[in-house]
Amino acid sequence: MKINWTGFSKKTPLERQKLISSLLTEEKQTLLRDNKQLALKTADQMAEHVLGTFSLPFSIAPDFLIDNKIYHVPMVTEEPSVVAAASFAAKLIKRSGGFTTTIHNRLMIGQVALYDLKDKKIAEQIISSHKEQLLSHANEAHPSILKRGGGARNIWTEEKEEFLIVYLSVDTQEAMGANMLNTMLEAIAPILEEITAGKSLMAILSNYATESLVTAECSVDLRFLSRNIEEAQQLAQKMELATHLAQVDTYRAATHNKGIFNGIDAVVLATGNDWRAIEAAGHSYATQGGLYRGLSNWFYDRKKQQVHGKLTLPMPIATKGGSIGLNPTVQLAHELLNSPSAKELASVIVSVGLAQNFAALKALIGTGIQEGHMKLQAKSLLLLVGATEKEATILLPRLLKEKHRNQETAQELLIDLRNQK
Repeated sequence: MKINWTGFSKKTPLERQKLISSLLTEEKQTLLRDNKQLALKTADQMAEHVLGTFSLPFSIAPDFLIDNKIYHVPMVTEEPSVVAAASFAAKLIKRSGGFTTTIHNRLMIGQVALYDLKDKKIAEQIISSHKEQLLSHANEAHPSILKRGGGARNIWTEEKEEFLIVYLSVDTQEAMGANMLNTMLEAIAPILEEITAGKSLMAILSNYATESLVTAECSVDLRFLSRNIEEAQQLAQKMELATHLAQVDTYRAATHNKGIFNGIDAVVLATGNDWRAIEAAGHSYATQGGLYRGLSNWFYDRKKQQVHGKLTLPMPIATKGGSIGLNPTVQLAHELLNSPSAKELASVIVSVGLAQNFAALKALIGTGIQEGHMKLQAKSLLLLVGATEKEATILLPRLLKEKHRNQETAQELLIDLRNQK
């Protein structure tokens, strides 16, 4: 069923729920309507010292065209303008052909760090000669993954100062695979110690998931930057320059990448994944070459009169395991996405990051980041000082005209409005 998203932002939450009801089963519609939260009993099993549960806004960014398929993307974030920016970018990019993605690989990497070796070169040769035995032992430690088509794929070594590091790559299928990797690594660590006569310092997965890279790309026609062709061309040049700035200046790169993760983290949270692992992988990847750089690139294609964006990231995302099966809202999020595979979900998430980046850059090089952001921030201020929804609607235009749009000004405007009644 095709959904008319026109005016979606102006609707009430109940009206939005009704509009998207065709995307959900009756059970999930009820869950959404009742705003059912994670059960306290379940939460107590997920973490320690639990006192209660903590809520954040659960939103949807509709109509992402990714690899010729439409996705309505769930997002969890408290930051104003993130969902609006992603939705705006998705709309423009869809009109220009949408996103295309490439899954470069889908393997997780772990490591056993060996030390106190008499001769690291000889140890490397020994490990190489026992490669098949080590892979077999790793798989025996977690046999269920073999039944699902996954398992240990490769072992290699690298000398780094006093350490000889043994790396293991594993196809974790739909799981993120942290426990799987750690089980396998701990299983082969004693064998490595025995055959090399060295000592194992630790056996642990790495969040630097360079064997789980995903690339998202899109092109945007210049007419979507501005109706004025000369202004559009200037904006395209500035967008290209803006990403170059993020390549040469770390101060800008940090904020550039934070904007990308505004969108990525929101989807990772909504789908029950480990946003800390995804951030660690992404920021580590940004340091390739020794300088922390912007993760995305945009260039102005003068021949086609388009700007072309590209974002490559490690994306060790999961659709099984962890809290994914425990949290009812997470299950709802996966249903909204039509229950994607891990590879498919990775493509969606990187595309959202690129969309978020496009929206931020377009605002920065155009009207400035504050124009759209401050409108939502101003409404939050009014609600914070106690304004009702109706009062906030009346006072928002007044607050936006004020020189100092802060909590004190919002409070004064609210008092003034109520004194007039």
